[in-house]
Amino acid sequence: MVGFIPIAVGATLGLGVATVAVPVALGAAGFTGAGIAAGSMATKMMSAAAVANGGGVAAGSAVATLQSIGAAGLSLATKGALTVVGGALASFFRK
Repeated sequence: MVGFIPIAVGATLGLGVATVAVPVALGAAGFTGAGIAAGSMATKMMSAAAVANGGGVAAGSAVATLQSIGAAGLSLATKGALTVVGGALASFFRK
């Protein structure tokens, strides 16, 4: 049986990833609240997606989803899911 402490630590790490690491990583890639940053990796991804789709980025595509997260952040439900996953993964890493 896994104790409470490892599960709490895993849940905290999951929440940390959701609230800190994901927005920082997306911002560094060029997916910002003001749009896609010029000259960034996001620009290259958007260009490739537009060429592949005949001139536009498809709704629901990876680029569109990443830009949505970069602009608005993760939803509360997604943050909760990552917290639960972090706690669940902690149960697999026993001493």
